Amino acid sequence: MTSLKKTFQVNKKDFIHAGEASIHIKNLLKSLNMNSAMIRRIAICGYEGEMNVVMHGGEGFLQLEIDTEKVRLDISDNGPGIENIDLVMQEGFSTALDKYREMGFGAGMGLPNMKKNSDGFKIESEKGKGTKVQMTFFITEKGG
Repeated sequence: MTSLKKTFQVNKKDFIHAGEASIHIKNLLKSLNMNSAMIRRIAICGYEGEMNVVMHGGEGFLQLEIDTEKVRLDISDNGPGIENIDLVMQEGFSTALDKYREMGFGAGMGLPNMKKNSDGFKIESEKGKGTKVQMTFFITEKGG
């Protein structure tokens, strides 16, 4: 498989379009006959990342990169940043506003789910300068 890159814009508070990039990625990976378990893990991570940008970030991007050995998702935004990364990585910790919780979001599982479902996980954030999350998924002989 040759290298493929695709970038999707994710907009702050755009709940109407939230999740569309993840659906597109899922369909693209299906068309490449990737292992369904791997597709599921990538789709979960993409969706969680999108929702974090929509709820907490500023304007952002989700970038997909595929080569013969791995799939990589990079999610970045220009939002307020994360003050305490260790705290937000704890399952159940959430900074979601009440209005988002009322919509069914903000359970505090986004970043922990992203880490759990990826083979490699890296997060960088600086207060006032946004957040960058990089996730890697290694392609095995079984396809995922």
